[in-house]
Amino acid sequence: MSAFGRTSIAVLLVGAFLAGILSATVGANWFDAGDRVGTSATASETSVPEPLAAPSLLDFETSFISIAESVNPAVVQIRSERVVSRPNPFENTPFRDFFNQDPDNPDNEFRSQALGSGVIVREDGYIVTNDHVIRNADDLEVQMFDGEFYEAEVVGTDPESDLAVIRIKADGLPSLRYGQIDDVRVGQWVMAFGSPLSQDLGNTVTSGIVSALGRTSGNLSTLNLFAQFIQTDAAINPGNSGGPLVDLRGRLIGINSAIYSRTGGNQGIGFAIPVDVVENVVEQLIESGEVERGALGLNFAPISQSLAEVLEVSRGAAQVTVVLPDSPAQRAGVEVGDVVVAVNGQRLRDANELRTAVGNLPPGARVKLDVIREEERRSINVELGRRSEIIVSNAANQPDSEGDSGGGSVEELGISLRDLTGDLAERAGFERDQKGVLVTAVDAQSLAYREAELREGDLITDADRKPVENARDFQRIYADIESGDSFIVRVLRIQNGQVTTYFTALTKP
Repeated sequence: MSAFGRTSIAVLLVGAFLAGILSATVGANWFDAGDRVGTSATASETSVPEPLAAPSLLDFETSFISIAESVNPAVVQIRSERVVSRPNPFENTPFRDFFNQDPDNPDNEFRSQALGSGVIVREDGYIVTNDHVIRNADDLEVQMFDGEFYEAEVVGTDPESDLAVIRIKADGLPSLRYGQIDDVRVGQWVMAFGSPLSQDLGNTVTSGIVSALGRTSGNLSTLNLFAQFIQTDAAINPGNSGGPLVDLRGRLIGINSAIYSRTGGNQGIGFAIPVDVVENVVEQLIESGEVERGALGLNFAPISQSLAEVLEVSRGAAQVTVVLPDSPAQRAGVEVGDVVVAVNGQRLRDANELRTAVGNLPPGARVKLDVIREEERRSINVELGRRSEIIVSNAANQPDSEGDSGGGSVEELGISLRDLTGDLAERAGFERDQKGVLVTAVDAQSLAYREAELREGDLITDADRKPVENARDFQRIYADIESGDSFIVRVLRIQNGQVTTYFTALTKP
């Protein structure tokens, strides 16, 4: 054999060897078998398992078919109806009777219908769905996968988590088992089930991946106070609400709840309530018809960029703005101005996670808060109280930026200040004897506005950890600050009619 021929055979053998290794590695990654492929991790591990064969596309397809066949019988379509009275636009006018033309319907009532989805979680007929699917319903009807219909009754609702449990009179039903939120990973395949857009599209199945975990924000909190949403690109549309999101083992990992869309339809951004929240709420609703949550007894707000830089903490930290009297937080020693950076050792990525982390724990549970106080880190252990028993008192007035006393401006910071008199304090919503200097204007292009997040109507009571009673105090303290240095400012702010404490940081140019 020629040298060229021998060389060609050698190249082919090497290529085949490398291709085999590559195929085995790909197969392992697809089916979580990476620990069974490769060389030994230590010298004592002498045996190497045989490489796995690369999976075929047919095997991958079969897994989706299998999950659809096993999950679909547990997915239901929910039709809700409620009686609504159409208002008479001519009420209290001589034309009132022209609007009511039907003598058999003098109250001008009609039946409003809504469509949603649900999933059976117990074989004796318990079904979980979204609260907004059944809210204010007078009649509930459930259609099963086999086409059979049942009347349903409400077991319990929890508007704060947008979850509800209903029940039909049946036994031996197919049901889904709960997964574990700790097993859910960004990038994993998931499948969504439900009835999008129409009654005719019941038990529609879509697939996608987990796009993100732990989604929470001020906007999402209006939908659900206690969920860190699972984001997915599996197609979700109106009507899918209440349906299950499952993994490729057929386990329930979330309840489809909302979409982000500029068109009203699917644009690849859907949100599911995670299974840990679902299981907690569902089990409590079944057992007692209501949900009890733990609470700290405080209010909080995000921190500004400038304060985060001064304290060298993440922007996800939460600053304590109100500590309620005789609350668990007060008894444990939490103070206004504390910056919470972690709960039970988990760093906050968003200030709203403070609420979700605590709200999903029962009353009596103990939590550890890692806080920054006066630039020092400390840990505080708090035994949670009952959220239903903690009531926040509200003040009556909103701020009024008009003033009638002396003041001044700090032009290089972009803010204008005015001394707080008794009359001005009352008009602004503060106690008459409150001390401080009122921010009457903030340049929208300044760092005070963009990074420190100062706003017109804020009341500065401390600067550089020194008390501020008037504009002169602030000017004196500011004069002692070195150029380029940052200093912490304590602010009182009226939010929702309540006086809250807010800390931020300013930097002297």
